[in-house]
Amino acid sequence: MSTEDNSGPAFPTDSEHQSGPSTYRYSGMTLRDYFAAMAMQAVATNPTGAESFTFDDRAKWAYQQADAMLKARAA
Repeated sequence: MSTEDNSGPAFPTDSEHQSGPSTYRYSGMTLRDYFAAMAMQAVATNPTGAESFTFDDRAKWAYQQADAMLKARAA
């Protein structure tokens, strides 16, 4: 995936979870991941023409959409 700015968490949290002897800190999904998920949701609800694309192609497309949204947001 891209090493571009993910613009921080989409749903920030500041929680810790204990799993055995280890403690894990979660900061939430990134805004880039959220934008990509919304793009995937849109194509899933209206798949016209999408049958020729693999799931990997769709995932890459969704992140391209997310990157474009982050770029527009920063402008």
